[in-house]
Amino acid sequence: MKQVQKLERFLGICVEGFPFIGLSVLLTAIVSNISCILTYIMFALTVWVIWFFRDPTRVAAIKDNEKESTLLCPADGTVIKIEPAQDLFAGEEMQKISIFMSVFNVHVNRSPIEGTIHKMQYRPGKFFAANLDKSSTDNERLAFEMQTKQFGRIVFAQIAGLVARRIVCAVKEGQSMQQGERFGMIRFGSRMDIYIKHEAKIKVKLGDKVKAGQSILAKID
Repeated sequence: MKQVQKLERFLGICVEGFPFIGLSVLLTAIVSNISCILTYIMFALTVWVIWFFRDPTRVAAIKDNEKESTLLCPADGTVIKIEPAQDLFAGEEMQKISIFMSVFNVHVNRSPIEGTIHKMQYRPGKFFAANLDKSSTDNERLAFEMQTKQFGRIVFAQIAGLVARRIVCAVKEGQSMQQGERFGMIRFGSRMDIYIKHEAKIKVKLGDKVKAGQSILAKID
């Protein structure tokens, strides 16, 4: 896990990706004197790396008076699991929604709602494919417990995947976060699990494509 002070953005690209982009550009320049085919491959790889680290502006289409009762998706990707499960801190029975982030999704993660990070828990682990059920329990992860006004206690976790080898975090315990605020990212393919109480009404279904800080995950009356 890498801890950073703040996730910076420049020209719509997450600054965390600049070393990888620079390396790709350098390798492209090197192979350009060796092979045209390798040059095309490295150029395509460089474009993909830039695309992977994109960090677009996101605005949710919800009214100000509905923000506290609306939970947004904390990650881009595909909803692959909706099921009852015990949360990672208190073992309370909650609803768990899992979002799989492929290598083609934006990997910057955003706070689903306004609240305060009450606890954080990092656990090293394995690197199973993030779309497998055992990745939730066995893979490297960073879990957050957040206290909110209307949803009460929610839990969400950044989970490394088969290719992902680095969880990046830009928040700490006791920190207050605004809805949609960028709090971290996971490098190259991963998963986000979110635990919410049963009273909340889930607004996504299996197979839905969602966007962090924009798609509505759940609401509460």
